[in-house]
This record gives sequence, C-alpha cells and structure tokens, in this order.
Amino acid sequence: MSIRVGLVGYGLAGSVFHAPLIESVEGLSLTAIVTSQTETVKQDYPQVEVVPTFERLLERDDIELVVVAAPNVTHHDFARRALEAGRHVVVDKPFVIHAAESDDLIDLALRQHVVLSVFQNRRWDNDFLTVRQLLEGYLLGEITTCEIHYDRFRPEVNSRWREQPLPGSGTLYDLGAHLIDQALFLFGTPQTVWADVGAQRQGAQVDDYFHIVMGYGQRRVILHAGSLVREEPPRFQLHGSKGSFLKYGLDPQEDQLKEGMRPGDPGWGQDDPDMYGVVTIHAGGVEIKGTVTTLAGRYEAYYQGMVEAIAQGRPAPVAPEDARNTARVIDCALKSQQEQRVITFAE
Repeated sequence: MSIRVGLVGYGLAGSVFHAPLIESVEGLSLTAIVTSQTETVKQDYPQVEVVPTFERLLERDDIELVVVAAPNVTHHDFARRALEAGRHVVVDKPFVIHAAESDDLIDLALRQHVVLSVFQNRRWDNDFLTVRQLLEGYLLGEITTCEIHYDRFRPEVNSRWREQPLPGSGTLYDLGAHLIDQALFLFGTPQTVWADVGAQRQGAQVDDYFHIVMGYGQRRVILHAGSLVREEPPRFQLHGSKGSFLKYGLDPQEDQLKEGMRPGDPGWGQDDPDMYGVVTIHAGGVEIKGTVTTLAGRYEAYYQGMVEAIAQGRPAPVAPEDARNTARVIDCALKSQQEQRVITFAE
C-alpha cells in the first residue's frame, strides 16, 4: 500500500522537484498539496486535493509523510508541528536557518519514532556520483584540493523570497547548502572554515556570492558560487597525489524536470558526452589523460530511500544529523564573514 504524502508549497521546489519525483516513485502517493495555486495544481495533478492551510493538512488522518517545500523561514516550525502530529517528515534544504534549531527536531523525531530527512537531491547529481566513484577507486590518490562551483550569470535581481532580506534567504542558504552537503559527504566535517560572503549585483538585498575554504589538515575544500559569472569554470576540480580531474557543466535533471521529463524516460540524468570529465594521471613518469564517462543522475533515489526508511526501517536517505552539520558550516561561514577570521568548526 502506498505511503500518502502531503506536500507543503508549490513554488519552484514543490512543483519542479518534489511533486514530480514523488509521483514517479513506487510506494508513494501524492495526496494533498498546501498552496494557493489551486488551478495550477488541478491542471498538473487533477487527482490531488488542494488544502488551503498547513493546519488543515495536519488534521487529515490519511497523510503519513509531510514534505516541507515552503520558504526557509518556515522549515523549523512546519517540521516540528508535523513531527508532533506523528508524521514522517522531509524538509527541503536548508534543513533549518541556525544549527541549534536542528537538535529539537532530531530529538523529537526519535521520540515520535518517525523518519526525519532533508532533501539534499544533489547527492544524486550525475557529476557528483562520478566524483564519488573516482574517490572510492583512489584513482587520484590522496586528495589535496577539491573545488566545487555553482556559478551562474543572473545579473537581474528579482522579487522572489530567496532574494528578499528574510531569514534564510540568499545564495549561501540556497546553493551553499548543496555544495556544503556534497563536501561533507565526501570528506566529513572540517577542522576550520573561512568564508567571504557578500552581494555583488546592483540592488541585491541578500548575498549572491560566497567563497568558502574548509580546512582538513593539509587538504583544502573550496566552495564557490557567484551570480555574475558568464563563462563558467569547472564544476568540479579535484587534485590529488596521483592526478587531477576536471568536470564542466551541470547535471541535467532540474532542466529535464522543468521540461516534463521523468525518471525512466530516455536520457534521464545522462550527460552530454562532450561534457564528460577529464582525468590526468601521472604514473612512472608518464602522463595519462582521458575522459571519464559520467554516471547517470538519479534524483528519484532520494524518495526511493524514503519509502525504504518508512516501510522497511532502513536509514533515511539523508540523515538529519548530516543536515545539522551543513547548518553548522553555514553558521561558521557567516561568523567568519562577520569577524573576518578563520573559524574552528568545533567552536
């Protein structure tokens, strides 16, 4: 029997990512959506009921999993109330605005014996899956530098909530949550965090740029995002004791979802061969250079993991403790920017 899902929010996150992926995964049934966009939902999902308020959603006994895809400032409150009501919960990234807010949610989920997870879908980007495979095979040796970029050219400031001066707005909470989660997943928690966070576009009210350096002894992990980058640098750069790997281009799944594609469709999550990453290995005084076929991306794996966690008692696809560490790095980055110094992660 399918797990009945109530989705909170039908903006970009709800309409482009969550609703289509939920509908695509066996074992889940998108049952209700909290939104004011009634006509849009009825056009996209005629069988789904539109619910006017979050309170009304929680009043329904048939909703087993609540997915919070509302603005960041609501995440802690909505997640807490859903957990108190005994529902399993998925929170869109970022988990919370301040790391301290995550502790009571994690404790509450344990007390309620329900699954709590955070939607860090870019763990299933095709380039990230490929990087993981390279590191697991020790092809590059001991990694000394890893650089992850998410650069865009968006010179115009728009009126959406992510660009308004609200708690949890700005590029650091948006794209930063993705890059930090990827870095933590690959290398664990850092020893130190240094960050430069600011606004570069004319009229910007929140940060639209960041440069974070996470220290792991001799290793450096550099995370960077800018909104005025017309010619994008490599998405991933990895340099190690045996060689280097460079990968350009973004995973296609977001654009594919916007175009109406779904998991299982021909070409889903697949990379253009012209964008395959290049690896350069130095061995025995000989340089070997070649392309690395990009693994297929699979965002649907997140919600497949949620089905297994709820129905079979397996671990959540993204542990809330991992998301807490992402929030801790964001806190450190903001403190580093404010105090203009390197922050020890354990502070």
